[in-house]
Amino acid sequence: MTLSVRLDPVIEAKMEEETKRLGITKSQLVKDALELRLGLKNPYDILRQVRRDRPMGNPVASESASTEFKVRLRAKHSD
Repeated sequence: MTLSVRLDPVIEAKMEEETKRLGITKSQLVKDALELRLGLKNPYDILRQVRRDRPMGNPVASESASTEFKVRLRAKHSD
């Protein structure tokens, strides 16, 4: 089935950003949203699929941020 929907420019821009971030098409984003809203899809399954298709985050950045936070916290509490 083909469906045409008029979107507010703000929603359209956010949709563009989200599809680029997730690496999916606009059609897939709309289908996922409808399936979620209609109770046909589990949010955990969607997240698992997105993470399987494309790794999320930068593990090296996370490790260095964690280390830096610990150093600052220890320095603050050692005074």
